[in-house]
Amino acid sequence: MSATCAPARTVAPAPSPRRGPRWAAARFTALLVLLAGALVMATLLAVSLGAVRVPLSDTWRIVVSHVVPGSVTGGFTAIEDRIVWDFRMPRALLAIFVGAGLAIVGAVLQAVVRNPLADPFLLGVSSGASLGAVLVLVLGAQAVGGLGLSAAAFLGSLVALGVVYLLAQRSGRITAARLLLSGVAVAYLFQALFSFVLQRAQSGQVAQQVLFWLLGSLAGARWDVLPIPAVVLGVGLVVLLVQWRPLNALLAGEETATSLGINVTRFRGGLFVLTSLLVGCLVAVSGAIAFVGLIVPHVARLLVGSDHRRVLPVAALAGAAFLQLVDIAARTLDAPQELPLSIVTAIFGVPFFLWLLRRRSVDAPVNAA
Repeated sequence: MSATCAPARTVAPAPSPRRGPRWAAARFTALLVLLAGALVMATLLAVSLGAVRVPLSDTWRIVVSHVVPGSVTGGFTAIEDRIVWDFRMPRALLAIFVGAGLAIVGAVLQAVVRNPLADPFLLGVSSGASLGAVLVLVLGAQAVGGLGLSAAAFLGSLVALGVVYLLAQRSGRITAARLLLSGVAVAYLFQALFSFVLQRAQSGQVAQQVLFWLLGSLAGARWDVLPIPAVVLGVGLVVLLVQWRPLNALLAGEETATSLGINVTRFRGGLFVLTSLLVGCLVAVSGAIAFVGLIVPHVARLLVGSDHRRVLPVAALAGAAFLQLVDIAARTLDAPQELPLSIVTAIFGVPFFLWLLRRRSVDAPVNAA
């Protein structure tokens, strides 16, 4: 008698585990490590390249010998040590501070005004800071009541942003189109004003140097210049990271933010003052560098989404690495001449800007991507 065999049971494959918070945190950490590594490599490359090329191995030894005294001895000459540490390292560090600062300012402005095209350059903030700095450079501190370069740049950026903010309001609300038009108009106004000031320069050589600086340059980097932008950037980044919840709430609109207990007017005003301080300090040491604050925040959001807990640190690292590479290109593409940084950033920024215009409406909220 034959036995009847039961049909074989088909075992369904186990469902793959959902990618939860742990996976997202691990991915975010890996991204930060990757960006930090890229920044270190870009910095070493920036310090190594120049009229006198120093091998990367010697560059690393020189930097380590200064950071950890006594850990490395020999293997490089005294001239190489001075070139790397006294001349190139301050410039590389300034590129990190300026790139990170412009990137986080752009991310914050895009969130506060809910416009994907907002950045310090397009909103006229950089032009206002440039006017304050040019007044000091050309006419002297007495032209701005005895203020220093950084203070005058901060005041100029604050005035420009305040004017743009007032012009962009309509019935108590800010519209994206009015914001951009107001920013462009104010930027042209302040550019005309500092062009007029440049004509008042006593020397044509001074005017040419200031004009080159206005287009973005890190050539004036020195160790004594670094503390102010470093401290302002560090404090600003910490303050903004603490405010990640209100920033996220603003992405959903003013009504949502108000319903969550946020005083939108006060919060937005405080952010405008903070971003003006950042832009003023950065423009005072590097001039007005375009497109960094526009490109990098969008790249950061493509990588980690719109949560500002992750957008701000990613934007800071990516902005620092990006400007480091831009500075390398500015020093090497037309060597021995040095290109203004805004010329190099425009090569990347203009196509990105046009792509962004075609991809979405200027009235679309920044977190719609």
